[in-house]
Amino acid sequence: MILMRSHVLTFVLAAVAVVAATAQSGLPADIDSHSLSRLPPVQRDQLNEDGKRIWDLIAGRGAMPVTGPAPATMHSPKLAEPIQNLNQYLRTTVVGPKYFELSALIAAREIDQDYEWSGHEPAAVRAGLDQATIDAVKFNRDITTLPEKDATVIRLGRASFRDHKVDAALWAKTVQLFGRQGAVEITTIMGDYAMVGLVLNAVNQQLPPGRVSTLPAR
Repeated sequence: MILMRSHVLTFVLAAVAVVAATAQSGLPADIDSHSLSRLPPVQRDQLNEDGKRIWDLIAGRGAMPVTGPAPATMHSPKLAEPIQNLNQYLRTTVVGPKYFELSALIAAREIDQDYEWSGHEPAAVRAGLDQATIDAVKFNRDITTLPEKDATVIRLGRASFRDHKVDAALWAKTVQLFGRQGAVEITTIMGDYAMVGLVLNAVNQQLPPGRVSTLPAR
């Protein structure tokens, strides 16, 4: 009985120490100090052989990312694999990296996902997306003065997320500018980032050290 009480006391003291350390770091009490989310990191040796295969697929020759969608979805390896494959394909989209990034930003803004936004805004700049287009998404600005392609993608995103429908003229314009494959892929990029963004919102993913929040509150 004394031994059992000792184990219980040790567990309680360890839990208190974790909560105290988390509070001291400024993180919410339910956030893991390693993953910076509500989910503890998955360890490769905890997985079965198929799980290890998926781990290696995602990690490649390097280490598994510490924060973000990959370590979160690895809590369900069979889910993590198709998400990884879809995202990697969409990065080769026929519409090119600039509109890949714009589509990702639109989804991040619509669901207020700071982790994805703060990662993709600098990537969008590197891909050649004009800052005026980025700011139109970030601050929900009028888009009538933007380039036609930029404005069309933003209209498509706003219609999809806010109205839950896309009218015939907008879809026809998207197909005209990007082709049928491009129109489908732009829509799917938005869906992909909305999906992983919802996971990150649910686990309250915090920004990694050194990354500055660039998504203002609405």
